Amino acid sequence: MISITPEYLRPRLLHRDNNSHKHDYGRLLIVAGCESMPGAAVLATGGALRSGCGLVRLHSTGRALQAAANAYPSAMLSDDFGEHFSTLPEHIDRYSAIAVGPGLGWSPGTLNVFMDLLSEASRLRIPTVLDADALNILSVLPEWHELIPRGSVLTPHKGELRRLFPNMSDSEREALTWELCAETDCCVVMKGYHSRVFTPDGTCLVNTTGNPGMAKGGSGDVLTGLVGGLLARGYAAPDAAAIGVWVHGYAGDILTERCTAEAYDSSDLIRELHGGFQKLYQNENNGL
Repeated sequence: MISITPEYLRPRLLHRDNNSHKHDYGRLLIVAGCESMPGAAVLATGGALRSGCGLVRLHSTGRALQAAANAYPSAMLSDDFGEHFSTLPEHIDRYSAIAVGPGLGWSPGTLNVFMDLLSEASRLRIPTVLDADALNILSVLPEWHELIPRGSVLTPHKGELRRLFPNMSDSEREALTWELCAETDCCVVMKGYHSRVFTPDGTCLVNTTGNPGMAKGGSGDVLTGLVGGLLARGYAAPDAAAIGVWVHGYAGDILTERCTAEAYDSSDLIRELHGGFQKLYQNENNGL
């Protein structure tokens, strides 16, 4: 196992060219939220906008889009006119990464359009972050592992992992996770205290940031957007996952020190994501 630390991450960081523009840093498509759970889409959008990628578009229902527009005017919007995810966004080929799942909900048409989205992502070779309801939908599909686009990142917590690999021990579940990573060239982030990142080459990366104050609704949605934005930015899945969990956890550590573990919420995490990036970039040359 390898610890995810600033020393591990700094050689992997991407940098920005002075002579560049937004289209040089990738486009992320977020498919999240529904009429009854708009907040998850807003949180994922906020996390993505702090990732360094060039453009973020949210595809969601009306309430989520209105909330996102109010909170993040720099995000682009794509209408899904039902109450749940029911139509494919246009021009999927324009995106360098996709993040799908937070607050997605269920409807009779959600499963089919979700499968269509993954099919298009696979055909176009677009890496995808799968979280929350995306994982729950996968778990009811036969041969679900065949649907995962190569180079993707799955971010299950313990309950979601149990649904993906039911009726087995933790050690059996972990062995199947390794097989999944090797088969699909994807990474799996097992979320929790000291989250672990399983990679296709058999490496297990262990996060060194984060604390119990982050065990609140919406924290995972922020991480989904952040990791999706890092994929869009140009990071390969192992580095996007490792940077994402470390920066996300560092934001939580800052907030716990400042506010106690009790008195902050997931939207506060978004506002503190800069702290982790600042530590990585400002100190990369002196090793601090």
